[in-house]
Amino acid sequence: MLGDSSLAEDVASSGARFVPWREAPHRTSRTEAGETVRDWAALTPVGAFARARDRHAFRPAHLFAREVCALFAARPADVVVVDAMLFGALVGAEATGAPVAALLPMTSFLPAPGRPPSGIGLSPARGPVGRARDRMIYLTGDAFLWRSCLPGLNRARREVGLGPLAHPLDQLRRADRVLVQTSPWFDFDAPATQGNVRYVGPELGDPAWASPAAPAMDTDEPLVLVAFSTTFMGQQAVLGRIIEALGTLPVRAIVTTGPSLDPRRFRAPGHVTVCASASHSTLLPRASLVVTHGGHGTVIRALAHGVPLVCLPMGRDQSDNAARAASIGASLTLSSRARVATIRRAIARGVGDAQLRAGARHARDVLSHARVGDPVIEELEGMLVRALDARTYA
Repeated sequence: MLGDSSLAEDVASSGARFVPWREAPHRTSRTEAGETVRDWAALTPVGAFARARDRHAFRPAHLFAREVCALFAARPADVVVVDAMLFGALVGAEATGAPVAALLPMTSFLPAPGRPPSGIGLSPARGPVGRARDRMIYLTGDAFLWRSCLPGLNRARREVGLGPLAHPLDQLRRADRVLVQTSPWFDFDAPATQGNVRYVGPELGDPAWASPAAPAMDTDEPLVLVAFSTTFMGQQAVLGRIIEALGTLPVRAIVTTGPSLDPRRFRAPGHVTVCASASHSTLLPRASLVVTHGGHGTVIRALAHGVPLVCLPMGRDQSDNAARAASIGASLTLSSRARVATIRRAIARGVGDAQLRAGARHARDVLSHARVGDPVIEELEGMLVRALDARTYA
């Protein structure tokens, strides 16, 4: 496993050997000090895209490609699995000649018929006007965003002996598999199989860094679970407003700050517990509502347990996840700048709204029937068998 040094403990817990990035930019910790992209500090979505492009995904792509090739040369492998957002690592993986699987732990951002452009929280287009909207957004994105990524990507490809590409997303299309770790139903009823894309279902377990325990439940009041980003996104202000909003509501609330924030920074009333982590697998079956920034992991796990949500997206893919949860009638969406009174009203409604509960329970029923076995491992093992067979018969 080659990755951010902040992942060392997680990887060690799996039994894999860990190798940190050295020259390539990477997150050294999950706190603010360890951040490299700092997309949360951008004033606009375009600014956040530019930060990700210049600080991580494309301008330094040659550094990622170089390190992947060097490690592969020292320790050859039969299959290479790459985070789909690490375009430079995908370049290096392609250059090895081994089969490549791109792992996408969220909804797909690859353009596809019927799927709205990603990143801005759109629902599927309806009618000619909606389809024209999507075409215009795609054309604008290609002209002003994706085109600016090509120089860095193609520099990386030149350095490892590969030819240039016409579009950055062609790098994903060249992978043997793109494994999308969500439900195709959640991703606006996407085809489970299309080209090299396979939907393999969401990861529903607790992360390695999370506490296996959960705070004691000593009341019959509805449980509200508040969960924000694993990494730092400047979320302390919105968490403070959520805690204040919970102060006068007749609920029991547990706020997990994750490893990026110190829970001691927050003052909370007696019925609100603020902690770094707790077992969401233990809490979600008892929860009446989840309040979150809209990260894919939190949203899909809440829906898998039939729990409605209030989402306050802060960037990245969060608006898209909130739009999908709202489209199935299981979530309310607020601005991350919403005032305390607005947040309080949304939480009160979320706890008591029968339609939201029905939407969440329907999601639970769909997701529970879709997951059989471990599709990620099955796909990777299939790639491995094909690679070994090809080697044998060659």
